[in-house]
Amino acid sequence: MNKKTILITGVSTGLGRALAQEALTEGHRVIGTVRQDKAQAEFEALKPGESFARILDIRDYAAVERTFTDVESTVGPIDVLVNNAGYGHEGLVEESPVEELIQQFEVNVFGAVAAIKAVLPFMRQRRRGHILNITSMGGLMTFPGIAYYHGSKYALEGISGSLAKEVKPFGIFVTAIEPGMFRTDWAGRSMVRSERSIPDYDASFEPVRAARKSRDGNQPGDPTKAARAMLKLIESPNPPAHLLLGPDALKFVREDRTTFDAEVTAWESISASTNFDS
Repeated sequence: MNKKTILITGVSTGLGRALAQEALTEGHRVIGTVRQDKAQAEFEALKPGESFARILDIRDYAAVERTFTDVESTVGPIDVLVNNAGYGHEGLVEESPVEELIQQFEVNVFGAVAAIKAVLPFMRQRRRGHILNITSMGGLMTFPGIAYYHGSKYALEGISGSLAKEVKPFGIFVTAIEPGMFRTDWAGRSMVRSERSIPDYDASFEPVRAARKSRDGNQPGDPTKAARAMLKLIESPNPPAHLLLGPDALKFVREDRTTFDAEVTAWESISASTNFDS
């Protein structure tokens, strides 16, 4: 195991906290971003001299750049960036205010891009580095009632894929991590839920909302095992551009791809009919 310096955004709870703890256990140095003084003290107490915390609102893009520059000069070169900070939004498109979509993208997409832009000059100069963007199986397929969340994760998937091609010549890898349902606060305390207002959707959506709430705290995925999988990825000399985490992620994404392929085949003649006649 090569000791690495790993910066993880959002380490107070969930996958970010599990990854930080496992990385520290394996001997890596970890810088985690938090939102409060108490969380900063708690994180730095995990392994003094190896766990460092920085108070940061990922939506303050100028502060993101300042923080990363400070880490590079005071802690050391960042080998791995893990864009983990984010949250879920539940709500039907017709009922959910556009302002909630903007807020979802500010954290899940724009904040992640700000972190990428802050670390890339250093990684590019060193000709090495690895960026992990925590997207979701929901960045590759969809469920009803979380369209804004899906939109943010699809956006981050697209950015990750293009970025990977841009920085590969510099020895920098980019991997989109696509978890399924893990036992975190994503569907509970951390989720923003739009208020219901249109009775026409009651029959179709209320059972979906109830089922999602009932899964909170009962998700099958183990965050610690997800963290160990990501650490194996970080150690790989040739990491993939995508890593699904969880049997449910494998199942749902494969089913969605099968449906997509069937539709492409069914409409192939129409798709191929749109060029100028030669």
